[in-house]
Amino acid sequence: MFVLFSGLGYVISCTRDNDTIVPIEITQPFVATRGNHVHLPGTMTTGDTTQWKLDKVHSSVLWSGAYIGAAGLLTGRFNQFGMHDVLPAEMQNYVTAGQPVLDSSWAFYESDPSKTYFSGYVQINTSNTGEPGRDAGCNIGNLGTVPIVPGTQNLTDTNLAQIKSTHVEFDPESNGYLVRLNLTWRGKLTATHTEEVLGKLSYVPQAVPEGKNYSVFGLQLTFQFDKSVFGIVSTSIGDNISIECNMNFNNK
Repeated sequence: MFVLFSGLGYVISCTRDNDTIVPIEITQPFVATRGNHVHLPGTMTTGDTTQWKLDKVHSSVLWSGAYIGAAGLLTGRFNQFGMHDVLPAEMQNYVTAGQPVLDSSWAFYESDPSKTYFSGYVQINTSNTGEPGRDAGCNIGNLGTVPIVPGTQNLTDTNLAQIKSTHVEFDPESNGYLVRLNLTWRGKLTATHTEEVLGKLSYVPQAVPEGKNYSVFGLQLTFQFDKSVFGIVSTSIGDNISIECNMNFNNK
């Protein structure tokens, strides 16, 4: 019996030696699917379909931060913003209800991020949490700015926070892009300060809306920064602030 079972075990082991073991690949490597769209603002001439315009009405700049002592977030948005590299000579008050400066400081190349760039700004005193008493009260002092003047767009140094891209590259893990940005803001400091932050940029490809005779596309930028670097101290919100910029464009 011993010899019989030993021989059977040998036959089985020899048979398994001929089996081919195929490894199972759990995840497939990401493969990007990008096109070759190029979007430029030009002089933003109405009616010129080659010149893209920021659709501010359907765009937004949102912020959020952890509410200290609770699990939820404090959130808000900036009512006034734009895509313009505001130069020192342009840092002033503008008596207008529309955009005070042209939204023309950007370019997007879907397949060549080295040519993509953008600048943007927000008016700090237009932070809107949905609570008027807070927005026009403690937020003004805590953020180092001044109250809103009706009919005036305030692009002065103390009311302006700006971002400016310094490098854009492909994101190896998505169809999006990785961005290095300079964030410039005075906050509660005695002079403006520039801090480098990292962000992610996503492209919503050009398309024609149903029933429309023009095209649209979108850019979404997300990044975070430490508010304490700009001298902001608060007992209500944590230091880490998340920003989400949803910019929509059309070629009307």
